[in-house]
Amino acid sequence: MSTIKIQLFRSPICTPEKHKRVVRGLGLRKLNQVVERPDSPVFRGMVNKVPHLLRIVEGRI
Repeated sequence: MSTIKIQLFRSPICTPEKHKRVVRGLGLRKLNQVVERPDSPVFRGMVNKVPHLLRIVEGRI
């Protein structure tokens, strides 16, 4: 299965608690942190919940 790289580029401080839980559920803690997750509908749905906080990173970091 392919993977996607997700980067947290905006702080979730002034966001609803639900958004903070989605970010933590993806395994992101610090700004500019990048995690690699399976490219499945579950993770795509989580990314779509908070697109204003995340980036999908393409290529090499």
